[in-house]
Amino acid sequence: MIEFNYETNFTLKNETIIDNWIQKCIQEDGFKVGEINYVFCDDAYLHKLNVEFLNHDTLTDIISFDTTLGKIIGGDIFISVDRVRENSVTFNSSFDQELYRVMIHGVLHYMGLKDSSEDDKKEMRNKENACLSELNN
Repeated sequence: MIEFNYETNFTLKNETIIDNWIQKCIQEDGFKVGEINYVFCDDAYLHKLNVEFLNHDTLTDIISFDTTLGKIIGGDIFISVDRVRENSVTFNSSFDQELYRVMIHGVLHYMGLKDSSEDDKKEMRNKENACLSELNN
């Protein structure tokens, strides 16, 4: 089950479409959807989590807490709407495109994809793009 929670003045426009899209991306790689909770928040909320749980005194767009068991994908994904908005300007993309990229990025980590090396980043970006293309069809 995928749930969307809001800790800031923001809501997804199309929860059902996004839910179905995320499930499809997960299932296409042989995984199953467990419990995935998205929490949309602002910079201050996510910064507090970053300091408290990861000892990082920086702003970030996403923090995820993985509860995946084997092939059952689960976890809590916190997304700063403020960071996504700023990144969309920085990367010259729409807010929605940047938001969806960040949303699927967290799930892809749960599925075992990494982004620590250049090769890992390339593989992650390719998979993000493949998932995003399915949403846009």
